[in-house]
Amino acid sequence: MRAAVLHSATGALLLTLLSAVPAGGTPNAVPGVAGVALAAERAAAKGIDFGACSDVPDLPAGTECGTVSVPLDYARPNGEQVELAVSRVRATHRDPHNSKHRVPRQGSLVFNPGGPGASGLYFPLVGMVPEWKRLGAAYDLVGYDPRGVGRSAPLSCEDPKTFFKGPAPAPVHPSEAYKRERVARAKAYARGCAQRTGGALRHYHSLNNARDLDVLRAALGEDRLTFMGASYGTYFGALYATLFPSHVRRMVFDAAVNPDPAQIWYRNNLGQSAAFESRWEDFREWVARHDRVYGLGGTPQAVLRSYERARARLAAEPAGGRVGPAQLQGAFLQAGYYDDYWPSRAEALSTYLKGDPKRLIALAAPAPEAAAEAENANAVYTAVECNDGPWPTDFRVWDRDNTRLARVAPFETWDNVWANLPCAYWPAPRQQPPDVRTGPGELPATLILAAERDAAAPYDGALELHRRLTGSVLVTERDAGTHGIAGGPNPCVNGHLEAYLLEGRLPARRAACAPHAEPRPAGRDERAAAARPAR
Repeated sequence: MRAAVLHSATGALLLTLLSAVPAGGTPNAVPGVAGVALAAERAAAKGIDFGACSDVPDLPAGTECGTVSVPLDYARPNGEQVELAVSRVRATHRDPHNSKHRVPRQGSLVFNPGGPGASGLYFPLVGMVPEWKRLGAAYDLVGYDPRGVGRSAPLSCEDPKTFFKGPAPAPVHPSEAYKRERVARAKAYARGCAQRTGGALRHYHSLNNARDLDVLRAALGEDRLTFMGASYGTYFGALYATLFPSHVRRMVFDAAVNPDPAQIWYRNNLGQSAAFESRWEDFREWVARHDRVYGLGGTPQAVLRSYERARARLAAEPAGGRVGPAQLQGAFLQAGYYDDYWPSRAEALSTYLKGDPKRLIALAAPAPEAAAEAENANAVYTAVECNDGPWPTDFRVWDRDNTRLARVAPFETWDNVWANLPCAYWPAPRQQPPDVRTGPGELPATLILAAERDAAAPYDGALELHRRLTGSVLVTERDAGTHGIAGGPNPCVNGHLEAYLLEGRLPARRAACAPHAEPRPAGRDERAAAARPAR
């Protein structure tokens, strides 16, 4: 970042500026601190004018929406502004276990669902879920669209009408001709991002997401932030903890990504591809155990052969003219994220191979009505990850590393390459990833939640974040792999979450929970089998 423009400031502003720089703080982050302090001061004075959510469909009565302004460039805080869309459901004060007990409000709980590129505007809906009612009694549940996302000055890199390119192939071991085609597409996509966004493109990165979070904190009237980030949200949440430790009240990092600067983001993606292979094996083992229901094979290898038969058939004749191997891959990748998707994916594969493609088409076919949202999410994902750190600029490096990896982890490796390859040809300047780290006494105790077999955020990332945030506590769901475990089906995990957010209580430095129950199969012919617990 360029040096910050200097502004006259009151003594209070100067104290805010100084308190925002941790001891041994990140040098490349310091120039934006004055801009953050000024933007936060303005936001605190203005607040957020919450009103009806007229342009956000499907939010329940009682949800409020508003906006907060943040500088596009924190080195020029008086320059162009970005309006962040914010949603809120106020604390209910109602104890779900005791209707006579009025729960005192503890402030705002701000949430980010990850991505980069995911919208958080619908987060307040979780207050309707039983597992979240105690938290919703004590906290205003606050979601928002980060810069570039949804209703917050949305980014775009191509015409949404052309975003869904299907049916499409997904070769596990691509040919040289196919690689050349994908390189050309990556270069065109990177050019499109620059052409459609211009010079502003460089300002969409994780440091600015962390800075925006502090402005949002001030606009909400909170002296200290209570925040929960999931997946990518843990990374810029960790940046926030590093940059603004004195502004933290409580922080939850759910499905933590590895914040080591050397991992951002090329090596993290290699690690993710390797981890998805193990999770793909978990899914196939589950399907094999329920062969009586699905008939896809009694071993993981037999299930893989069934999947490969489907790939070959779809390559020859796409289902419904819309679902090819790439769409099949996308649908089954979701099973690597969430095991509650396992029954529907197994059912769709089973019925397709028996001659009925309707379920597979319903799961995997692109939805034209979602194209604009999907294109925007992909644009933000690409811009943030490409801007955040250095990437190999020679495709031969990508080819070497991923050819080697695909020999042992073929399921996701090359699709992950194509998703990130525009970063090799990115036209905007790159950040140097900050060194996420806090020393003793700098940061209040924080909570890290991790599933031991999470593929999207491999477990070593939680261990690394735990090492870097002094005083943090790591709670692990053993032998489980769902991506994001807060407020889910595991009462042990939720007990730690509630104890921390409601009472500030944490276990010892590390704690473990047994895994949540496996999903039950939803069979076509043997519905009785679904009533028996999975073994």
